[in-house]
Amino acid sequence: MDQSFAAIRRGGMAIAWSPCKPAPTDMNPTALHVVINDTTLRDGEQTAGVAFTAHEKLAIARALDAAGVPEMEVGIPAMGEAEVQAIRDIAALGLQARLMVWARMCEDDLRAALRCDADVVHLSIAASDIQIERKLGRSRAWVLERTRAMVSRARDAGVQVSVGLEDASRADDGFVARLAQAAQAAGACRVRYADTLGLLDPFGTRERIAALRRAVDIDIEIHTHDDLGLATANALAALLAGATHVNTTVNGLGERAGNAPLEEVVMGLRHLYGAATGVDPRSLPAISALVARAANRPVAINKSIVGEGVFTHESGIHVDGLLKDRRTYQGFDPGELGREPRLVLGKHSGSHAVRHAYAALGLVVDEALAAGLLQRIREHVCRHKAPPTDAELRRFHLEACEPLPAC
Repeated sequence: MDQSFAAIRRGGMAIAWSPCKPAPTDMNPTALHVVINDTTLRDGEQTAGVAFTAHEKLAIARALDAAGVPEMEVGIPAMGEAEVQAIRDIAALGLQARLMVWARMCEDDLRAALRCDADVVHLSIAASDIQIERKLGRSRAWVLERTRAMVSRARDAGVQVSVGLEDASRADDGFVARLAQAAQAAGACRVRYADTLGLLDPFGTRERIAALRRAVDIDIEIHTHDDLGLATANALAALLAGATHVNTTVNGLGERAGNAPLEEVVMGLRHLYGAATGVDPRSLPAISALVARAANRPVAINKSIVGEGVFTHESGIHVDGLLKDRRTYQGFDPGELGREPRLVLGKHSGSHAVRHAYAALGLVVDEALAAGLLQRIREHVCRHKAPPTDAELRRFHLEACEPLPAC
């Protein structure tokens, strides 16, 4: 064993390693066991223009841990001393979540990673020919040998190792299998299948992960990007095909169009497949707001799950149905997220919504008056591009009910 690596261990002790228990190919959705590996503090921070302070990183890590996220990828040690210290500070929090650090498949990166008190070291290497040849100037044979050597060195140093298959979605499927098998043989407990450029669709994702599942019997992590708007769909497809772990980021932060959002993956698994992740959905809105502030990236009002407007209704037909039974136009209860549905008055509202809004203000409105008020509300919304406030609604009502002046 190389003493230079063996001397750098978590707390001076080797970290125990246990064999992984992968899921079978094409799982029954009701039998899914999924481990969320949230990478907000690594890939999320790689969003162009985003930089978390050390304080913000600690706050985000605490929030994710309190929510029940079981694993976090918390940084890139090779970035330097400040990054190493930030990672060590997160490790010192004593969180329940397992911590992972990201490194390239090289000795300097591994040496930095081993200083960070992380549970898992993720070693990434190019899998596609275009990246192997154009970026690295190497060959497939070199990638295989490099993987065997570096995984063995990391294992000898006492850490669990995950191997990243960068750009796997553009790689030869046979070579991806060989690379994953080489990683397993060298002692890796997990491989990460990366759709680095977000080019897959759910059908292709499921086929590729199923093939990889047949090639290795260690854990498989799916890492998706949202360049075509399919990151969440691809992540779920991979889990159905036998992947055991999934990378997410809060609000879908990440390179270019971002990664699969934590909130979407958690709620998708919960409602589509009845699969538990251990993540408390009620914590998702607060974590979303925390990360949005730290990243200075406001959440779109119509962002699924955590957007301000996703449980807001205006359409007359929808509001009428919701007032009779919320299930008519809500796929799941907003209360799962600690939220409430909201009805607003606007151009597409109906008289039922108007009467309901005024009843909430303690004012009784009959059908004839509601019709007149609705016209006034529509004119207001078209002019101001915003629903009327309670004060404006009261004013409309007062003006509509004022007696006509005497002749």
